[in-house]
Amino acid sequence: MSQHYAKIALAYSGGLDTSIIIPWLKEQYGAKIVAIIADVGQGDDYERLREKAFRTGADEVVVADLVEEFLTDYVWPTLKAGPVYDYKYLLGTSMARPLIAKKQVEVALETGCDALSHGCTGKGTYKALAPHLPVIAPWRIWDIVSREDAIAYAQKHNVQVDQTVAKIYSHDENIWHISHEGGALEDPALEPPDDVWMLTNSIDEAPNQPAYVTIGFEAGAPVSLDGEKLSATELMRRLNVLGHDHGIGRTDLVENRFVGMKSRGAYETPGGAMLVDALQALESLTVDRDTAMMKHHLGLDYARMVYNGQWFTPLREALDAFVNKALEHTTGEVRLKLYKGHVLVAGRTSPYSLYSTTLASFTMGALYDQKDAEGFINLVGLPIKMKALLDAERESKK
Repeated sequence: MSQHYAKIALAYSGGLDTSIIIPWLKEQYGAKIVAIIADVGQGDDYERLREKAFRTGADEVVVADLVEEFLTDYVWPTLKAGPVYDYKYLLGTSMARPLIAKKQVEVALETGCDALSHGCTGKGTYKALAPHLPVIAPWRIWDIVSREDAIAYAQKHNVQVDQTVAKIYSHDENIWHISHEGGALEDPALEPPDDVWMLTNSIDEAPNQPAYVTIGFEAGAPVSLDGEKLSATELMRRLNVLGHDHGIGRTDLVENRFVGMKSRGAYETPGGAMLVDALQALESLTVDRDTAMMKHHLGLDYARMVYNGQWFTPLREALDAFVNKALEHTTGEVRLKLYKGHVLVAGRTSPYSLYSTTLASFTMGALYDQKDAEGFINLVGLPIKMKALLDAERESKK
């Protein structure tokens, strides 16, 4: 490489990609490397990762505890908006990347780095945070074209990695989910092998008796379990344990990537899947019909923006304002029944419920007269009636 950098800030996970990026960056640019390890709840041994980064060639290592911030400032807003991309994907990796990039830029500026680097193919998040810093994305420019190549590079440079050619899955984990890609998953005709799954029991291993849990929300944000107020981190961890035990949250998906190609992955979101169903159940009580329809429509756009790396944008902030207004009264509790991979809503209550037992009953009384619907039905049906009459008239003239 012709370009020279004095110090490069690398978003470092200790996985295959970022482990080999450290020696590659030093070879190509002759730079010092600051490895930034973002703790977003993946449960790694961070002291071991710190030592590994130094052993691999890092000159400085920074470990940042971002778990609570990740949940409250990134996951909860996305959960409230509608965190579903391509029908099934609950956006775990996509929600973590902007926060990791934000912290990486902060550390880069504090330590005097003149470039940024990461192990993804990337979507441009850095442009909103540090437009003056060049970004080095090795997967776009190096000669390594496969994970087999990456393993060979690691072996050649004495970099210890967990992946082998026999077990070559790529994992990305945080407190919300874990993703699995590569290996046997690259063939969408094949069922995911049993050794892929890491955070959830299989349905066969799940208990034969259901479990119940009550989740409390305030203005759409999760705040309690079974009546106990909890931090976001503790709430999520407890839900993940329940989800693990009962086989909740497995997804096998062929998704549409940002650049247009299709990619097959397996995802586990044990606690997140429960929160999504619970919040939807509570919204059904507290959000009026027209607002709910608009929120669903905008939620699809929100999920697409998060997936595409457009977190730090005015539009995302504007959508947050709409969602917060729409869910300002989405406060209450939802009781869930967990059984053999299924999340079933067993009840929902809210002090702001729009549900009226009197109106919903078949014996509505004075509040609503069924005859009131006659004029509405005639108006709605007028175009249909006119078309049928005109069609009949034309048919009679043949």
